[in-house]
Amino acid sequence: MPNNRITTLKYLSFRTATSWLSVMIPWLFFCMLACTPPEEQETSEPLVQDQPPQADPDEEYVMVTTIVNFPMYVNHDQVAFQRWGESRGVRTSILGPSEWDIQAQISTIEQVIGTRPAGLLINGTDPAIASAINQAVEAGIPTVVYDSDVPMSKRHSFLGTNWYEMGTLMGEEIVELTGGTGKIAYLGILGLKNMEDGYRGLMDVLEDYPQIELIGKYDDQANTEIAARLASDLLSAHPDLAAFCAFTPMSGFGCAQTVKEAGKVGEVLVTTVNYEPELLTLLEEGVIQQLVCQKRELFTWYGAQFLFDMVHDTNMLSTNDDRAGITNIPYSVNTGTFALTRENMDAFARDPQAFLDLPYDLLATQSHE
Repeated sequence: MPNNRITTLKYLSFRTATSWLSVMIPWLFFCMLACTPPEEQETSEPLVQDQPPQADPDEEYVMVTTIVNFPMYVNHDQVAFQRWGESRGVRTSILGPSEWDIQAQISTIEQVIGTRPAGLLINGTDPAIASAINQAVEAGIPTVVYDSDVPMSKRHSFLGTNWYEMGTLMGEEIVELTGGTGKIAYLGILGLKNMEDGYRGLMDVLEDYPQIELIGKYDDQANTEIAARLASDLLSAHPDLAAFCAFTPMSGFGCAQTVKEAGKVGEVLVTTVNYEPELLTLLEEGVIQQLVCQKRELFTWYGAQFLFDMVHDTNMLSTNDDRAGITNIPYSVNTGTFALTRENMDAFARDPQAFLDLPYDLLATQSHE
């Protein structure tokens, strides 16, 4: 017969020992940590700054573009960039040739590199500027491209519109307005990546409508006079032309003016891009049927902010991003697209000065939407 008393004592002794161990082991572990010299203890610094980074008032961010006085660039890209600089308390400069001169833009970038700005914001006007972008990156200058990407470059980030999406929006409108039949003509800058993407989007939509015939793809060099001349020649050669698909604002304005002067408003349709005051007026008059628009202010506001975040390590992804070979900003950002017709255009100012005269706080709010 088992000895119950002995069994109970053994059980109690085991339970007591287990209880003591459960207390002592954490205590010993704590003592070991407490005795570890400070230099041997691991520390973890927060990767996101607790306080907003403070900018140096002499910190300079430079935008380089072509056609530096082009109204669309001035009223959208440059206004937003300058407002961003004011909000951050840093210097901003806008440089570039007065004409569409890619070589002059390249020379401007190379000259700016020598001044060692805090960051470079570059309009991706042509694949040929890739080498200049690479020089800036190799010089250690944060470099962001906007509007049209230069994917073969070493740029740190790109912000712009999905032009394929813009092309599909234009194609869908053409199908609806023409009933899926008729002749159309494409005008824009041939060979420019964003517009070639737009052309591809347009044609992918029209592929399902064999009764729509593309009579040609024409390079107007984003010049209103060339666009107007091409449009006039096309109307003469094709009196039954149904629509112009114009992929620059200048192309759209030239086509619309030609249609208006030919007395074919409503008979020959015009779709084009962006919402400059002159285009809004023609949209309101019914000369233009659709504007497919970019959110250009977002290119330069957030592009500049990306540069600032690189300079100030606002959001580090590791304890040493440079050594890890990574950047702390998005690689590519699609800022979005929207379409305007006569039905939804009322909220957009026809007068460029009316936009510039809006209260600063309202403009800042709009830039973040």
